[in-house]
Amino acid sequence: MADDADQYEPLYLQGIAYFNACEFFEAHEVWEDLWKSYAGELRLFYKGLIQAAVALHHFGNGNIRGARKVYGSSRGYLAQYRPTCEGLDLEKFIAEFDACFAQVAASDEQFPNIELNPELIPEIWLNPPVDLPPVEIEG
Repeated sequence: MADDADQYEPLYLQGIAYFNACEFFEAHEVWEDLWKSYAGELRLFYKGLIQAAVALHHFGNGNIRGARKVYGSSRGYLAQYRPTCEGLDLEKFIAEFDACFAQVAASDEQFPNIELNPELIPEIWLNPPVDLPPVEIEG
């Protein structure tokens, strides 16, 4: 599996590892470093991932208004790259992202009290599978 990892930007994989560990702020930081230095056709894809991480970070911290805003823009960026991009099944990811944010998207309250359901948090798995780098979680 390690050979397949060579086809991806190392920061892309590091961001995925943080994302799957629910370290959304760190995932956002790593992907933002990649996005800032990248000028190719995947720029908005990376921006969509950054915003997905930010949306989940806000949601987890109870900032539902911020989460709703960034969720919508993230979804818009990622949808442009359907059905798959950089090994990521965007159809599956966006469906899981939508399920996670269903209550947020459906609420018309300005400051709703909605808690993030850990069971609904999407994960990112690439096809073909690759070994992700280890993450350090500060406790």
